[in-house]
Amino acid sequence: MKTELFRNTRWRWLNVDLEQADEMASLPILPEARISWIDSIHAGYIGSLGMHTAKPGHEAVWGMLHYQQDIHDHQNRSIIHYYLSADLLITNAIDFTLMHGLTKESMLSQLEHAESAIEGFMILLGEIVYSFNRDIDKFENRMHNLLWLVKEKNNEHVLERIVENRHELMIWKSLIIPATEIRDALQEAFGDEQTAGPSFSRTSRRMHRCREMLREYDHVLQEMIDLEVALSSHRGNEIVKTLTVITMLFTPVAAWGALWGMNFKYMPELDWKLGYPFSLFVIIFSTWALYYYLKKKNWTKSVLLTKKGKKF
Repeated sequence: MKTELFRNTRWRWLNVDLEQADEMASLPILPEARISWIDSIHAGYIGSLGMHTAKPGHEAVWGMLHYQQDIHDHQNRSIIHYYLSADLLITNAIDFTLMHGLTKESMLSQLEHAESAIEGFMILLGEIVYSFNRDIDKFENRMHNLLWLVKEKNNEHVLERIVENRHELMIWKSLIIPATEIRDALQEAFGDEQTAGPSFSRTSRRMHRCREMLREYDHVLQEMIDLEVALSSHRGNEIVKTLTVITMLFTPVAAWGALWGMNFKYMPELDWKLGYPFSLFVIIFSTWALYYYLKKKNWTKSVLLTKKGKKF
């Protein structure tokens, strides 16, 4: 059902039921713009945006935007479809409570200061971005805990947490980018004079702050991933080095055992009275000599000695 959500002497805001063809057909907008907007709604393209600038004084912008998205459930999301001209804003029904406690009354109170539908829409867009910022604050807390977890308890679980945070960051980027595109499209369609109001400026700064935070945390996550790659490479090298040293230390046992295990008819040392003690001495001495050589080369220090207080 079509309802008038807000009206003053300069502009108005209509709520419409997008499923009602009669309501859509009766909207007070240009026919060509109405057709393009309805087509974009039915197509269901995420972040779709269109504009009409062929007729001076009747410019319009339309599209869709996610104003709520659960980071764990792709289907748990809320979408706003909008049509905007200088004196008219049309949207589907919006659940203001999803924007961190924003009420319909407080939203309408802010709209009293809007000089045009463009300003009113930027107030709405600003509240959406503010809601994103509130959720990103929770992301910041998780990032802070993860930074210390990398040092205090670095394991495969930490790497999974890093990947999860990177995915969440990508979700926030995918939400804020369309909002930024809408801001730029409004400037393109309506010009600087129509987009010079305080609400437009405030919302633009809010978007900039949000994108700057996401950019910085993207750098932090990339550094954490690089650190994990370096640590994994170092641990892998230590494992290979340890196995190599152990294999070399057991080489004399294997070599002498293979030699004396051959079934030749004439092997005089097999008949010696002290053959067994002699073989033990040769094996032990060879192993010690090899170990001494490795130690002189300083190849066993990091394998046989563990540093106390090691954090990573």
